[in-house]
Amino acid sequence: MSKFQQISIDFSSTDIASLDTDDEFRQEAKRLLPKALVQLGEIVGEKTWEDLQKTLKKPGGKLGGSQSEKRKFIQETGRTYHRHASSRERQELEDYIVEQLRDRKQFG
Repeated sequence: MSKFQQISIDFSSTDIASLDTDDEFRQEAKRLLPKALVQLGEIVGEKTWEDLQKTLKKPGGKLGGSQSEKRKFIQETGRTYHRHASSRERQELEDYIVEQLRDRKQFG
């Protein structure tokens, strides 16, 4: 099970049938990578927000955070993750996207 299965990559703008070579699959994966990185960062941000809220519920903690604050936190975490993801993380996600493209082409 891949750690990236929790993200939902939007392939609607991709002509998967036209992808044939490794370079074409890689090029398409690189095009899709930025949005996937932001989405992965938002998932991390949501988990972090939930963990913070649990911590703040404990005695002495101050529970807070409106829905708009939560959304802003998650979006900022997504953008930060996109900007600061390691080259290894980027490569792993790109490989995952290539794998998903190949699976979609093979199994339609």
